[in-house]
Amino acid sequence: MRFLWKYLREHLGRISGVMGIKLIGTLLELLIPFVMEHLIDHVVPTGSFPHVLLWGAVMILLALAVRFLNVNANRLSVKTAKEATYRIRRDLFAAALRLSGGQMDRIGLPSLISRMTSDSYNVQSFTQSMQTIGIRAPIMLIGGIAVTLTMDTGLALILCVMAPVMIALVVFISVKGIPLYDRVQRGMDDMVRIMRENITGIRVVKALSREEHERRRFAAANAESTARDIKAGVTMALPGPLVTLFLNVGLALVVLLGARRVNDGQTEPGVILAFLTYFNMILMGVMGLNRIFMMLSKANASAKRIGEAVDSPVELTPIAEAASEEPPCPGFIVFDNVSFSYDASEEAADSKGFLGAERSRCLENVSFSIEKGGSLGIIGATGSGKTSIINLLMRFYDPQEGRIFVGGRDVRSYDADELHRMFGVVFQNDVIFADTIRENVVFGRDIDEAGVAEALADAMAAEFVNSYEDGVDHRAVIHGANFSGGQKQRLLVARALAGRHEILILDDSSSALDYRTDANLRRAIRENHGEATTIVIAQRISSIMSLDSIIMLDEGRIAGHGTHEELLRTCPAYRQIHETQMGEM
Repeated sequence: MRFLWKYLREHLGRISGVMGIKLIGTLLELLIPFVMEHLIDHVVPTGSFPHVLLWGAVMILLALAVRFLNVNANRLSVKTAKEATYRIRRDLFAAALRLSGGQMDRIGLPSLISRMTSDSYNVQSFTQSMQTIGIRAPIMLIGGIAVTLTMDTGLALILCVMAPVMIALVVFISVKGIPLYDRVQRGMDDMVRIMRENITGIRVVKALSREEHERRRFAAANAESTARDIKAGVTMALPGPLVTLFLNVGLALVVLLGARRVNDGQTEPGVILAFLTYFNMILMGVMGLNRIFMMLSKANASAKRIGEAVDSPVELTPIAEAASEEPPCPGFIVFDNVSFSYDASEEAADSKGFLGAERSRCLENVSFSIEKGGSLGIIGATGSGKTSIINLLMRFYDPQEGRIFVGGRDVRSYDADELHRMFGVVFQNDVIFADTIRENVVFGRDIDEAGVAEALADAMAAEFVNSYEDGVDHRAVIHGANFSGGQKQRLLVARALAGRHEILILDDSSSALDYRTDANLRRAIRENHGEATTIVIAQRISSIMSLDSIIMLDEGRIAGHGTHEELLRTCPAYRQIHETQMGEM
């Protein structure tokens, strides 16, 4: 729980105050049966009605004081837990934003979601209960035994024998339950993954009539997660019935032996009534400890999972600019013999051998350069490595071999923000946020209304945006589901153009556009954003044929590099694509 302590130590004063208040409240609560015993055994026999009223009033005042103290302690504990959890979620979100591509691949988006939701809730619940039940339960247990020892040592010995056995049982089972809750949270990751896939792909599921298949898939994951949860819950619930059995046996012994001691004149009836009350308090104390250990098991597993993400080291740290070598050739963007694989860990290479690692590469010995203000088109079959080039250029990953330069500097020498501010980019599966069109284009940058209007016009989006009564204030729903595919792509292009960045990347950003709109878009970018160094990834040759140069990728290797006319002469794969596509036109 070292991870959680980082967030609680700044609230140490308030936590100590809560525990102090709870301690006083619990001690006052322990006095109530003691006062009742005194009232029954010593006050009532005197026949003094005023004294009976006085001691009855004392009991009422104690009860009110206990309630007041408990309510305020609970309120403060909730405040502390919420503030700590707020910071944990904030840091987890910040960590998710700085994770490298490789770290994100290893953790997984569904796991990050469940860590942000169910895991952080487990931590919050434990933080809240630890301040209240965590002090009340042991004081109830120890204080109850201590008070009963002062009232009747013989009867109290029954509790002294049972208490260590019950505590040992609770601790033993709780230790066994901690690994089970880690499995429960991993099962939650699977459920979140399936749910996310179906929510984002609901149209595909409905279009292909796969609802029943997806229901069965979710039901299987849900059943597995439920089975794990039940196993953990049953394991952690075992102390409850066993503790109750022990205490009920003890209670029966107290009643039996107490009745005989009262009959023999060795103790008073009020003592027996007080003992019964203290038995209930001790039961609540043991059950409270069981609950704390259960919540500790959950919180420990959850805090560990959250800590893995929050404390993940920054993998892609900048290198010193002085350590950066000079690019091997002139150009604003230079790839120098770059090879890359998403799963090329040392373990994978060792298990597959060198040749296996080679075959798994997404890019193999890729080299090219682009002059400042120039343009490059990239085309190739699905899985040929087109998007991987962009991932490396923006340093979401580092290549296993080779170097990449931007502006005469190794991309590794840039700070992440400094590098990314150079790019205006439309990714292949980019996101429209649930906000206004204006905010989707501006995206938190310092762009005025004229800049928004200009970007929308250049992206061929102004016509449909202006058709809305509220114009740029028209709201997009989640994932832009109220826009057509072409409209979404044009809004994404407008977002990329609005910042007037040094480098413009369009990754399959016109696949949903008709040829006329695509041509107009390319013309507007060429005329109004010609100063940007442009990289266009496309499936259509018509989208890249007018660019300065084109790369034809084939299974991660460059099969051809040159202008459109040069590739038609020298690259059979490019020529085949051209004949197929142009023939269909």
